[in-house]
Amino acid sequence: MIRNFLRERLTWVLLFLFLQLLALLIGYLDSDVRFSSILYYVFLSVVIFTIFLVVRYHQETSFFRELANREYDLDATSLPEPSTPFERLIFDSIFEPIEQLKREASTNQQLLEQEKDELLSWIHEVKTPLTTMHLIIDRMDDQQLKTQLTNEWLRIHLLLDQQLHQKRIPFIENDLYMENIELEPLMFSEINELRSWCMQKRIGIDVDLAVNSVLSDAKWLSFIIRQLLTNAVKYSDISSEITIKSSQQNGQTLLQITDTGRGIDAKDLPRIFDKGFTSTSQHEDNAATGMGLYLAKMAADFLKIHIKVDSVRGSGSSFILTFPDQDEFVKIRSM
Repeated sequence: MIRNFLRERLTWVLLFLFLQLLALLIGYLDSDVRFSSILYYVFLSVVIFTIFLVVRYHQETSFFRELANREYDLDATSLPEPSTPFERLIFDSIFEPIEQLKREASTNQQLLEQEKDELLSWIHEVKTPLTTMHLIIDRMDDQQLKTQLTNEWLRIHLLLDQQLHQKRIPFIENDLYMENIELEPLMFSEINELRSWCMQKRIGIDVDLAVNSVLSDAKWLSFIIRQLLTNAVKYSDISSEITIKSSQQNGQTLLQITDTGRGIDAKDLPRIFDKGFTSTSQHEDNAATGMGLYLAKMAADFLKIHIKVDSVRGSGSSFILTFPDQDEFVKIRSM
């Protein structure tokens, strides 16, 4: 700060030194002026000027020191109070844009909230005719057409559900209710949702729940399992099998969903939970959105559930959910 201050006042300091040298030159050339008096004058001037610089340094840099030490955020109240016209100019040049940004951010937030509410409302409204459509499909006699329509209905249903949770996930902290959950009814409810798809692909699902109770949020845990099961069915081969089992290890509950489908390339494994990522090898998956696993991972992080993936290309994939222990559960409940 001292170096910057002196650099800022360098021209003043040079002017002062020039005047002192000029006084010495005049005293040296003019015999009518005592040179010792000129020296005394120069000495006093240097002392006074030094004191002046020290005083001005503390007065003029206090504003800039506070400005340099403040956090770079939109909190205008943390700006130091200006005491000079130039400091006021700097203050206004910072304060006004901050206030403008805050106003724009508030407006944009309101628009986003409005857009989110309208979309959620639309999704809920669409679910009503979808339910009616499903009832109509169930009454159809043509089994082949019924199966095709049911699968297309299921695709729409799952996409709407994914979109609904995508809009809700930024506010998941306000939507959590941690409790003991029975895995079996939750799991069979999700399997039943995919029953028509599994029947079409002749996929069997083997459920072996050695541990049936976990600490979690029922709604968001269902969403996570739904995404993993959807992926398992989608990428499984015809007439294959999906295995679901739970176990206890080191005081923690593990839930494992394993398929024998096409698997995941080793180079893709670190990126499968990235937003929008689909595959670097299966470019024909035009229908993939790359959002399912991303949203599942986000929800799992909030629930303190760790997701591990084991997969070999051509030999299927295994997603392992490790649920939090009692201590982590207490932390979640205090959120």
